[in-house]
Amino acid sequence: MRRFGMLLCVLALGLASCMAAPAAQPVAAAASADSPFVIAANPLAAQAGLNVLKRGGSAVDAAIAVQAMLSLVEPQSSGVGGGAFMTYYDGRTGKITVYDGREVAPAQATPGMFLDASGQPLPFDTAVVSGRATGVPGAVKMLGLAHDEHGELPWPTLFGDAERTADQGFIVSPRLEHMIHADFAENHAPDVIAYFSKPDRTLLNAGDRLVNKPYADFLRRLAAQGPAALYSGSTAAKIIARTHAAPLSGSMTMADLASYRPIKREPVCGPFRVYILCAPPPPSSGVGLVQLMMLLDRTDIASRRPNDPQAWFLFAEASRLMYADRDKYVGDPAFVKVPVAGMVDVAYVASRRHLIGTTAGAPPEAGRPELAPLMAADRTLEPTGTSHFIVRDAAGNVVSMTTTVESIFGTGRMVDGFFLNNQLTDFSFSPVDAQGRPVANAVAAGKRPRSSMVPTILLTRDGKFAGAIGSAGGNAILAYVAHSLVAAIDWNMSMPDALAMPNLVARGSNFNGEVTKFSPEILAGLRQRGIDLKPGQGEDSGLTGVLIRNGHVDGAADPRREGVILTLPR
Repeated sequence: MRRFGMLLCVLALGLASCMAAPAAQPVAAAASADSPFVIAANPLAAQAGLNVLKRGGSAVDAAIAVQAMLSLVEPQSSGVGGGAFMTYYDGRTGKITVYDGREVAPAQATPGMFLDASGQPLPFDTAVVSGRATGVPGAVKMLGLAHDEHGELPWPTLFGDAERTADQGFIVSPRLEHMIHADFAENHAPDVIAYFSKPDRTLLNAGDRLVNKPYADFLRRLAAQGPAALYSGSTAAKIIARTHAAPLSGSMTMADLASYRPIKREPVCGPFRVYILCAPPPPSSGVGLVQLMMLLDRTDIASRRPNDPQAWFLFAEASRLMYADRDKYVGDPAFVKVPVAGMVDVAYVASRRHLIGTTAGAPPEAGRPELAPLMAADRTLEPTGTSHFIVRDAAGNVVSMTTTVESIFGTGRMVDGFFLNNQLTDFSFSPVDAQGRPVANAVAAGKRPRSSMVPTILLTRDGKFAGAIGSAGGNAILAYVAHSLVAAIDWNMSMPDALAMPNLVARGSNFNGEVTKFSPEILAGLRQRGIDLKPGQGEDSGLTGVLIRNGHVDGAADPRREGVILTLPR
């Protein structure tokens, strides 16, 4: 089992760079309800997006600048070598569109590519740094499509901040230092060691300057050539060469890169209290988030408080029911039939809610929503990398985008100053279960792996923008987002307080959480109800969230990371 380390909760205060980092702003309490804003997991990325908005750019324009900077300053989480889902709200029409930039398996990928010679799943630490772990990157082409449809500023003008920062260097933050010095399989990859080592061969520390000339050169070509700079030519050839290198070489070809296409999809939407939540459909897990919030919508969790163990018990049991369904049924809809409508049908959700008893028992089985296929239970391991950001422009357009290279530094293989994703390890390593039943999230050529990313937009019941939320955290993303919505909406907490609430992730037989942040009374109450909470795993949450209420923008970034919210006055 892959070893994940708990991170220190660090706020980035006073980061220095060649580009002045903005002061951290946990909440934009003074910002009027219609103010443009950027919320991102790194101050330099948020500032890059805000600079685009200042020049009259759209939310999509700013998102491109944010992603270009994140690839440089938060390479452990996302980058141009990875994929993303964007949920887009059109301020003029009120329409929500999902842009699917998820990576795809190469044309020569096979169902058994993550099995060893004896037919057993490869150790995760072996697979994650292999050449075959990399899917065809999707984020850049997805952003290109969104820009074609919603951009205001010319594409070449959106990369200046990231290019200059790469050329002149930026100051390594405490969180990046922690990742550089971690002990994951990727930290031992030659490219990672070379990139983060000083001339004396010691690793960089917080406060050191990191220059990335190759990435600056790539951004200049990306600005001039558009997405083709990544999907053809010299960069594409280098991607193929790195993925074909040992160990466990991959099968990606130049044709795979050239043929990648992002997909526009309709969101999955459902009610929670006075709002409508909309999130990406399969292969993402928005249907799981919507189901979870519908499960909680008819409980009494809203009348309870965060210091009530029964509230956390209800959340845990509803989470387990949701994960049982999500894990069994969600996959790429081009390859498997996903019973989306059945999973969020009001009567079906009510039948699942009735399974919540007074104590936690054995892991719940998946239900049988209408039109559900016969599928095997899934045991996909999903690392906890990723980043989420939110942008609103002066016209009221909103981007809620979750972006990733999967686990820390992706595969640990670098091309032109950015890391390649290990997204194909999001597939189930075993294509069938012990009885030979197919797994919805099995590997197949041209298939998108299931994702837990759920960049969400909230609407009022009359269709106006009411908020947005999303998180990093692998499989735990759904729990992170859901408990933050409960805290902000049901318990009427400010967004900074809601995002700072302790995390609890209940999936199958596992009950994990930030144990030291819960009171002894809550822990004792959970034990009385059959839940023995254990310390959590992974990078922790990386939430960004916003609600428009009381005439103001109530927004924040997760205090466990280095994020900020920056606003423009109206």
